Amino acid sequence: MDLNLLRALDALLQENSVTRAAERLGTSPAAVSRMLARLRRAVEDPLLVRAGQGLVPTPRALELREEVGALLRGCDSVLRPGAGFDPVHLDRTFTLQAGELMLVRTAGALVERVRAEAPRVDVVFLPEALEDGPALRQGLVDVELGVLGHLDTEVRTRQLLRVPLVGLARAGHPLFDGRRITARRFAAADHIGVSRRGKRLGPIDAGLADLGLRRRVAVIVPSHTGAMLLARDSDLVTLVPEDWLPDTVAALGLRTFPIPLELAPLELGMAWHPRNSADPGHRWFREHVAAAVLGPE
Repeated sequence: MDLNLLRALDALLQENSVTRAAERLGTSPAAVSRMLARLRRAVEDPLLVRAGQGLVPTPRALELREEVGALLRGCDSVLRPGAGFDPVHLDRTFTLQAGELMLVRTAGALVERVRAEAPRVDVVFLPEALEDGPALRQGLVDVELGVLGHLDTEVRTRQLLRVPLVGLARAGHPLFDGRRITARRFAAADHIGVSRRGKRLGPIDAGLADLGLRRRVAVIVPSHTGAMLLARDSDLVTLVPEDWLPDTVAALGLRTFPIPLELAPLELGMAWHPRNSADPGHRWFREHVAAAVLGPE
C-alpha cells in the first residue's frame, strides 16, 4: 500500500475528521476524501461513518488505529538518517592513515574516546604509504589524517588545524647562547630533514633563498621520532609543529624556537570517500577523530 495512504489513514483515525486530517497532512479536504475512498475499497470497510455532525470509527478502524501508528513510526525510524544508531552496539573496524607525528598526538585520545562509547570497535592505524594512491576510493582506508594532497577529486575533506612550524634543537645547542636566532644563524646550523622519500628541499629552503641564504640538510630521516632523537644527541636542528608534544620535547631535553622566516602554517585535515559521508558509524568515527586532533576546548 502507498505509504501516503497509510499516513492519511493514521491522520483520519486520530482526528475522526476529514477537515482536521487534511490540516494535519497539509493538504485539502477534497484530497483526503479521495484517499478515504481508496482506503475503504482497500480494507473493504467504511472505517469512518457519519454520526450526527461528525464521524465515528468502525470496529475495524479501531483495530487498525494502533497498528497503523506503530507501522508509521517504524517506517519513520528506518528512513531517518542514522536511524537506530547506537555506538555501544557497533561491531566494526576503522582504518586511519596518519603520519607518525599525527599518530603520536592523537592515537591515545582517539582510542580512549572510541573505547568509552563503542567497546567492540577496533582501530587500525596505517602509515602514509598509501597517500598517493586511491586508498580511500578502494576502501583500504576509512580516514586519511594529516597534510592532505594527491587526493581523488571526489574525496571529501575537513580542515582541522593550522599549525605554525618551529625549530627544534637540544637545550644546550649553540643557537641558545643568548643571541637572537636570525635567519643567517638558522641557515648556518646543520639540519635534519624528515622525508620518507629522501626529499631534501621544501618551504624552508625557498624562504631562505628569498633572503639569499642556503642551509645544509646534513641528514635525512624517514620519521619525526628519529629526527627528535637525533637532535637530542647532536648539534643538528629539525622542525616540528608548534606546541606539539611539549612533554615529550621537554623529556628529551629539547627546546623549540621560532623560525626566523615568513612561513605558511601546516594545514592539517582529514579526508574520506563520499560513499561513507552519510553512514552513521563512519560519521561518528570522524567526529571522534576530529575531537582527538583538536583536543579539549
